[in-house]
Amino acid sequence: MTPTLATIAVCLGLSVAALVTARPAAAEPAHGIAMYGDPALPPDFVSLPYANPDAPKGGRIVFGERGGFDSLNPHILKGRAPYPLRGLIFESLMGRSWDEPFTLYGLLAESVETGPNREWVEFTLRPEARFSDGTPVTVEDVIWSYETLGEEGHPRFHASWSKVDRIEPVGERTVRITFNTPDRELPLIMGLRPIFQKAQFEGRDFAESSMIPPIGTAPYVVADADPGRRVTLRRNPDYWGNDLPFNAGRHNYDEIRLEFFADAGVIFESLKAGEITTFREGNPARWADSYDFPAVTTGAVVKSEIPHERPTGINGLVMNTRLPVFQDWRVRDAVIHAFNYEFIAQTQTGGGDPRIGSYYANSVLGMRDGPAEGKVRALLEPFADELLPGALEGYALPEGDGTERNRRNIRTALALLEEAGWTPVNGEMRNAAGEPLTFEILLRQGAIEHQAIINIFVQALQRLGITPTITTVDNAQYTERTNAYDFGMAFYQRALSLSPGNEQYLYWGSRGVTEPGSRNWMGMDSPAAEAMIDAMLNAEDQDGFVAAVRALDRVLTTGRYVIPLWYSDVSRIAHASDLRYPDVLPIYGDWIGWQPDVWWYEPD
Repeated sequence: MTPTLATIAVCLGLSVAALVTARPAAAEPAHGIAMYGDPALPPDFVSLPYANPDAPKGGRIVFGERGGFDSLNPHILKGRAPYPLRGLIFESLMGRSWDEPFTLYGLLAESVETGPNREWVEFTLRPEARFSDGTPVTVEDVIWSYETLGEEGHPRFHASWSKVDRIEPVGERTVRITFNTPDRELPLIMGLRPIFQKAQFEGRDFAESSMIPPIGTAPYVVADADPGRRVTLRRNPDYWGNDLPFNAGRHNYDEIRLEFFADAGVIFESLKAGEITTFREGNPARWADSYDFPAVTTGAVVKSEIPHERPTGINGLVMNTRLPVFQDWRVRDAVIHAFNYEFIAQTQTGGGDPRIGSYYANSVLGMRDGPAEGKVRALLEPFADELLPGALEGYALPEGDGTERNRRNIRTALALLEEAGWTPVNGEMRNAAGEPLTFEILLRQGAIEHQAIINIFVQALQRLGITPTITTVDNAQYTERTNAYDFGMAFYQRALSLSPGNEQYLYWGSRGVTEPGSRNWMGMDSPAAEAMIDAMLNAEDQDGFVAAVRALDRVLTTGRYVIPLWYSDVSRIAHASDLRYPDVLPIYGDWIGWQPDVWWYEPD
């Protein structure tokens, strides 16, 4: 499929208020902050290690995006805003290096300082920081942005904001945030909040969708926006941060254009026609067989493979456990067995990419084969009565025989359904009350590859006496319905980082069962999962952190919420030959902060 553009802390026995009043000894103001240990780069670093400080400025890059948009604010729930605007229009106090698991360096802020147990954090603004209209970034703007995002912004901001006791100015350029909960990650999370110009929203409802071009602090401004069709961004020649070492070799294009299309097939054709200049290919079979069009043979378009070391994340069909039909794990397990993965992968991608085995596979954070041991087991055992089979004993996805009939797994699925109280009656699976086993599969209009997968999957379900309803809706309806969890099954993708943290509550936390707009599409409500997230956030060392993530991975995977598809340990990018990238790659590879951030234009 074709993708488009992340142990309880020591308590001193003092209340937070007392700690603040006494102003205990703190770390000195620093140029950066890491989740564990010290930042890899010294205060006098020249550039990020994966950026080319000598990259020329100029040129244009054109992306093809699927769907449409009707908003230019990507930080609220209402409307559909182009995702790339997050980092191209808006900046935060700190910026992330994607060559380290989770380390931030000063961006709008020149320094960061924390309490001895990270119970508070202070950021000091750079005096030269400016919005795109030339007005200075003030502490008042920062405080307003944090409060507004926490109360009116997208739900992804709410959980961490609930852990803030207060935010206040400390001097002319310094803001202090005091926390009400032990959480070592919070200073870093707060360093990544986008900063808005307070004056732009006077008399306006921040939470309402709008096509008014935002005034940000980042290098690009919206030059043109045609709803649903295209957005053109131009580099601001007066960008305040041009000379920062953190920005050396970044933001090199004069123009970035986002062109919107109905589906991935049309985007691919637009690459062939020269209408877009870069394209991420998610299908290894097409990568091998379909890139023989003239622009490739002449060298005008080149194929680049970018390796990475990040987790697989999860990509597949999610089952909505808010519905009675999916509340029994045995039904979910049966559906997973019925999904003929080997046959589907062979027909759709040639079987070239491996299957996702767990949410954090392909990394040190992924669950290990066999029974849980050591710290992982110690974290999970208090929840033994809640955990599903395989969490402690070991778990692996079912393997089919590669044939279309998939007989062995269908037999297992029938047995699981019978155990869960479902019986075939006249070729239809029914429960004791005579109700049929059915559900709705929600698809996005234009998702051709998804439709092909579902066609094969439905045939397998029908052999079990299950006939789902297939509903295809446009992008606006799809967003509205998934935000409201109005579906039985849908395609689901979550990218996960090497430093998972507070965002995990948004992905898997119980608040998302009823709170709209979370990423907990499966509706999981697991005290074990939340305890693992809590242990992860408060781990005092890397070993404790890794154990907590591996334990969480077991809870998620054995929860049987998603039918996993495939992943690739490389990104496949076809791009115009005059679009270049550095020889040194970040550990995250082709991800946030890489394209277009450190690419540049250089004619052959």
